[in-house]
Amino acid sequence: MNGPEILVEVAPELHLFVPAARRGGATALATDGVSTLGHVIESLGVPLTEVGALVVDGRTVPPSHVPEAAERVVVRPVERPQRVPGAPLRFLLDVHLGTLARRLRLLGVDTAYESTDIGDPALAARSAAEKRVMLSRDRGLLRRRELWAGAFVYSTRPDDQLHDVLDRFAPELRPWTRCTACNGLLRQAAKEDVADQLKGGTQRSYDVFAQCTACGRAYWKGAHHDQLEAVVERALSMRTHAD
Repeated sequence: MNGPEILVEVAPELHLFVPAARRGGATALATDGVSTLGHVIESLGVPLTEVGALVVDGRTVPPSHVPEAAERVVVRPVERPQRVPGAPLRFLLDVHLGTLARRLRLLGVDTAYESTDIGDPALAARSAAEKRVMLSRDRGLLRRRELWAGAFVYSTRPDDQLHDVLDRFAPELRPWTRCTACNGLLRQAAKEDVADQLKGGTQRSYDVFAQCTACGRAYWKGAHHDQLEAVVERALSMRTHAD
């Protein structure tokens, strides 16, 4: 590019997306004179899903702004909690985020998940059709224009991923109300309703059951319940501290 040169300063929260040379404050960037600021910022590696405000010479501008010579641009991260207007808050996760999907469902958060790789175009189309926030570590996917909304998942550790999503979006939590396998809603069930899914020891030891209204899977407080309870308690504690 040999068009107007601007100064760009990327907030520290977004430094992982840009080269090391651009992490020390405002740095010069040559533009082509016709591309929008949104396109320019994405060309640096920062998905627009992670940008909260673009400030040019002290005023906030939209991503459609075409930068002019000598403008100073500050790229800020999204504000937290982030509000997603126009639809109930619900999520869509790609194939790499299965554990996060199960934990969000455990907390009662409406979470669709693709357990096979259906491809970026299909994921983006589903995000738009169902008005779901796309969660992914794939920057290319998050740049697709047809997305309803999206967010980058910063960590590879499920505990940190869950904390980040809850901190960023502050979804309503209704633990133990969704099927962790399919996202369907749970209802109370009698033992005889789910008897065909129970082994002898389970049938003798447990009397309280729930069943998914969508896929029919049965749930009870089994061997892993304490681990799941700990996930729920940490999430609820985090919400209490935020309030």
